[in-house]
Amino acid sequence: MKKSFAKIYHPIRDYIMIFLGTATYAFGFNGFILSNEIVPGGLTGIGSLIFYVTKIPVSVSYALVNVILLFFAYKILGRRFIINSLFGIVSLTFSLTFFEWLLGGKSLVTGEPFMSILIGGALCGAGLGVIFSANGSTGGTDIVGAVMNKYRNISIGRALLYCDFVIIACSYLVFRDIDKIVFGYVAMFTEMYILDRVLNANNQSVQFLIFSQKYQEIADCILKDLGRGCTILNGEGGFSKQPVRVVVLLAKKRESAMIFRLIKNIDREAFISQSNVQGVYGEGFDRIKA
Repeated sequence: MKKSFAKIYHPIRDYIMIFLGTATYAFGFNGFILSNEIVPGGLTGIGSLIFYVTKIPVSVSYALVNVILLFFAYKILGRRFIINSLFGIVSLTFSLTFFEWLLGGKSLVTGEPFMSILIGGALCGAGLGVIFSANGSTGGTDIVGAVMNKYRNISIGRALLYCDFVIIACSYLVFRDIDKIVFGYVAMFTEMYILDRVLNANNQSVQFLIFSQKYQEIADCILKDLGRGCTILNGEGGFSKQPVRVVVLLAKKRESAMIFRLIKNIDREAFISQSNVQGVYGEGFDRIKA
């Protein structure tokens, strides 16, 4: 029963999160970036260039270019990649269309272009972070990056970065204004920073090295009160030459205060080292990624 519920619940939850992410992205893009004549990266950047020249709505060009890209991606990357991308593309197309109609091309912050791109970049980054955390995709240059990754020894992230730099630089051909390019790069880096923060907000992990004579009591409390596993290492003091036991613990960053409180209640004289770790994979953390 629980397995059947999980099979239904998790896909529905992901679709809802992807829809909320695309709505956030479209709101930030239409309300703060496009309305200030700034070209961002990605396929919406290409759509912006088309819009400034021909007045064709970004939602239309975004959908049409994605159809073409999906056709080629199907032959190169397979059906599974298409299915994972399709809902995000449809959802973002709808969201872009809705906010184009709702806002009517007007900026929500007037007379402050720099502030607008910071807000817009942050909203777009947050939206993409929600989409990616729900295993979604918005197609566009993601497809180009995946194809480049398949045939060339280049990461998808780097391929996307190259595409974004070129797209933003092309805005000079439309506006003949260096300031527009600079604002575009500011929006891009703001978006990337917020995207990274959203994706890693709940996944940041820490490592504790706990030196204490009451190591066994601390380890027992970690297992019982935190529900976390730990490891006890045998060591030797460099100066005293006495045997030392070290408790090694990996935990989520949000659990740090609870861990310090637990150790303090047992041994106020404990020596503790806490450090951030790049990634932790296995039971209780992220799945091992290939």
